[in-house]
Amino acid sequence: MEKKQQKEKNNIVSFIPDGEYYFNKAIKALERDQLDRAYKYMKRAAELSPDDAHVLMHYGLLELNAQNFEKAYELIHTAYCLEPDEPEHVYYLAEVSGYLGLMNDAKKYAEKYLELDPNGLYALEAKEIIDFVHFEQNEIDDLDEETYEQFLLQEKARRLMEKSQFHEAIELLENMIDQYPELWSAYNNLSLAYFYVGDLEQSKAILRHVLRENPGNLHALCNLTIIAYYEKDEAFLRYLVEVLKKIYPFDFDSRYKLGATLALIGEYDLAYKWLHSMTKRMAPNDSGFYFWLSQAAYFSNHVKEAERAWEMLVQIDPSKTGMEPWKHIKKKEASEFPTLEQNRDYIIKKISSDYPAHRMFGFFLLSKSAFKQEIISHPKLIDLSKYNGLEKLCLAYALNHEFNVNNKLEKIFIRLISVAEELFDGIEALTLEKQHLFQMWFVLSERAFLSGYEFKNVKALAAAVEYMYFSTISSDRVTKKQFAEKHGITVATLTKYMDQLLEFLPFAEE
Repeated sequence: MEKKQQKEKNNIVSFIPDGEYYFNKAIKALERDQLDRAYKYMKRAAELSPDDAHVLMHYGLLELNAQNFEKAYELIHTAYCLEPDEPEHVYYLAEVSGYLGLMNDAKKYAEKYLELDPNGLYALEAKEIIDFVHFEQNEIDDLDEETYEQFLLQEKARRLMEKSQFHEAIELLENMIDQYPELWSAYNNLSLAYFYVGDLEQSKAILRHVLRENPGNLHALCNLTIIAYYEKDEAFLRYLVEVLKKIYPFDFDSRYKLGATLALIGEYDLAYKWLHSMTKRMAPNDSGFYFWLSQAAYFSNHVKEAERAWEMLVQIDPSKTGMEPWKHIKKKEASEFPTLEQNRDYIIKKISSDYPAHRMFGFFLLSKSAFKQEIISHPKLIDLSKYNGLEKLCLAYALNHEFNVNNKLEKIFIRLISVAEELFDGIEALTLEKQHLFQMWFVLSERAFLSGYEFKNVKALAAAVEYMYFSTISSDRVTKKQFAEKHGITVATLTKYMDQLLEFLPFAEE
């Protein structure tokens, strides 16, 4: 027996996983699209094999994919130091240098890659990096005096438009095109300026002139597409989208314009293709770019990429924290109707209504909509001159304004809008069937607010308005108890606040 046990003991082979073992597991996980598991295995492989350039290279690529650029650079640079003549290491060192803004290094390593492997797998990409860096570094230096003057004037016009000084920008740009009648970028900016002041016919006329004189001008096509989308010119829009789908831009500025335009009009798959292609070379330091990339990524089912892009946006502009376009989107079965906060036409109808309470409801929906950026960018949909003080507070809420709780009026408004939020959180989806509940609340709350009511108990007010609404429309018996329990209050409290709200029903003054 002892001999048998000793024999079995001698047959046991000790197994201690090494770096190669975890590296192979990481590769298998990648093949199955299990990125989190692949990252964990690759990290362990690098810890066990810190001098294995191949492992470090792949670990660096995972960090690069996650947009952890500093860590990726450290890993890829270490791999390069271990094997400086390995073309793949040199190419990815060029790419990650570009992400970090190390333009000279990006160019240097891209050139070295082409020396090592001129017909290699990444030869085209390396040439694009060199061209891009050359363009960025020499764009202004290479300008002649006249072109440099045009550049300065365009920059001045751009700054005026950023400050919403559109009429001043129009005057400047019109003088420019008088002086430089073939400066098509000035025409395109002029068309945008007219668009923002609401003169769509003049904006379109300028774009048509550009396309007659400079056929295929991408910026003119994109601007015309946006106008067709806003005007709901479906036939012309379809034609323009088909044209845009056939365009294959090389430079980053054109890819950005094309991608952002396609994202705005809802062509998310193609928008993601062009915007994401930019991140494969250099990462723009532009919050607008990451906004459109995140939106295009999310709505083309690249959710993790969307979240990473939004993180990059927040790093550039911390004020955008918590303002993700998809934040309020509720999960729905494919057979359900779209929820109202994601129904662009419904929101526009509400905020364009003649009734203040309807516009308040529209702004509440806007606060949760993926179409917010598109709607507020339209030159005619938002008109502050038409809104009363309460409506302006609702619009400010939609735009994520930070209210002052020490201001009595703003504190009361926050309670008012919190009742709408309580109602919203209490339903599965805000569909057409539920719209009247919210419309009832905004009618009541408008009258109450203007009467000086303070909305002191948010949950009780939500319970009260729900009971008032459903007891009126439902053929089934509803009780105060069920709504009191739903909102965590007593029946007596619900009754108290229902009695208060009854004073603000439209017929109460009769």
